[in-house]
Amino acid sequence: MFSPHSPDKDQGDPMIRLTRLNHAPMVLNSDLIEHIDVTPDTVITLTNGQILRVLESADEVVERSVEFRRRVLNRDWRGGTETEKSASD
Repeated sequence: MFSPHSPDKDQGDPMIRLTRLNHAPMVLNSDLIEHIDVTPDTVITLTNGQILRVLESADEVVERSVEFRRRVLNRDWRGGTETEKSASD
């Protein structure tokens, strides 16, 4: 079952896991985030103009986006994921 707070098991997963205000889990491509507003709610505006409100704080959204990019850069820097590397050995 999907858990919005569990770490992504697939290192190639391009999404970050968030929770809508109605507690419905969602995944979001962090590349689409244009900006995040902090009002009583965390309001994410996407590059296509869509607006999302989530339970996570702006800091949590930024942290998850940074962690996603870190995983991508580590994979690219190492020449693939650990699974891909061991399969080629």
